[in-house]
Amino acid sequence: MALANEKSLAFPSPRRGAGAMSGMKRPLAKSTRVLEALGYFVGLIALWEAVIRVFAVPPYLFPAPTDVFVALWRGVASGVYLTNLAITMTEVLAGFALGALAGLLLGIGIVTIPVLERVLYPYVVALQTVPKVAIAPLMIVWFGFGLQSKIFIVAMACMFPVLINTIAGMRATDSDRISLVRAMCGSEFQVLRYIRLPSALPYIFAGLNTAIVLAVISAIVGEFVGARAGIGVLILQANFALDLASVFALLVLLSSTGVALNLAFRYLERKVCFWSGKSTK
Repeated sequence: MALANEKSLAFPSPRRGAGAMSGMKRPLAKSTRVLEALGYFVGLIALWEAVIRVFAVPPYLFPAPTDVFVALWRGVASGVYLTNLAITMTEVLAGFALGALAGLLLGIGIVTIPVLERVLYPYVVALQTVPKVAIAPLMIVWFGFGLQSKIFIVAMACMFPVLINTIAGMRATDSDRISLVRAMCGSEFQVLRYIRLPSALPYIFAGLNTAIVLAVISAIVGEFVGARAGIGVLILQANFALDLASVFALLVLLSSTGVALNLAFRYLERKVCFWSGKSTK
């Protein structure tokens, strides 16, 4: 027995070795995919630059990547881009929080109180089908050119995806688990807290990931209609001046911020829903 134990320590089993090798391959495969994506991006930028230079495309029609980078650097270094980005992100985050909370509470209410689905749900769907571009002027008239109008526009855009995913997640809960809690004399609040909401969390985060992207779009739409400051205002000003390099630089800044917000929510989802295989990969 002692000899066998010494052999097992000296020579690990093939299964353990294979597991260790597979664990080493996963980070390598991930880093390879990142490098491959980065290579495609660099190649695309190089091709873009080459086409602009070879065909001598005027900058007022389509800017070169170097011009876009220079415009982005100047805007960030001067502080103009960051100041207006802070205003836009305030609208995005405040409206997102308000809309997500409203969608979550309304979704819980519709599932737990069925009469609300017949009374409120048709009006929510009707409001969602109206384009936000058509609602934005009304928000400007009612709430002015400040942050309030844009926050309400963002909140209306964010509410619906969170509402739909909350309803879907709570209704997808295993009925046997609900019956078990009720058989143990559990209240409806306990069913909601311990069964329905935890089971619906992956669905809710899917709605939040969608809503945060819509929040950025809605904030820019609101700023296009009427605002004193923000990334949307800078885009309009650069567009009127035919400064397409600045327009592209602002779009790069805006899209990078949206991607960062989406990645942050995906990271949060993996931490909160670590027990679920339905979290966004």
